[in-house]
Amino acid sequence: MTEEQWMPGSKKELMSAIEREWKLLLALAETLTDEQMTRADSGGWSPKDNLAHVAEWLNILMGCHMDKRPGHEVMGVAEEVAKEWDMEVINPVLFERNKNRQRGEVLDGLKQTYASLIAKLESMSFEDLLKPHHADDPEKRPLLLWILGDTSEHFLEHRETIERGIKKN
Repeated sequence: MTEEQWMPGSKKELMSAIEREWKLLLALAETLTDEQMTRADSGGWSPKDNLAHVAEWLNILMGCHMDKRPGHEVMGVAEEVAKEWDMEVINPVLFERNKNRQRGEVLDGLKQTYASLIAKLESMSFEDLLKPHHADDPEKRPLLLWILGDTSEHFLEHRETIERGIKKN
């Protein structure tokens, strides 16, 4: 049995879900010491790495999915890296790019990117978010699915990952 994905019934519900998970992620990040923020978990990612990853995917959401720009251009990677949308290829490249960034730089960048996304979402109608993301998609999946996947769902996923890593360390 597959679990059906929650879909907001209005823009207000969407924005509320995004803000709720954002605040929880940010609150967790702000409670971590510098040492905790940079300590890698069993997968090799620190909380700082997780936050940089979230920021990268917010940029990808805006650039690729919302603005329809080419993936390699938005990600700043070689065309071959972005071509297949293989997370096993893309995520390590993004990780390497961000692993040596300082805590403050990562958090500031994440907050700025989030603010840009919120402004972009505020400028769109809920009806626009319900339109099919890809014209040739036989399932006619709405852009909203990508927005949820890269915001509230992604925030939750990485908050839980950070929490697990902290408990094990």
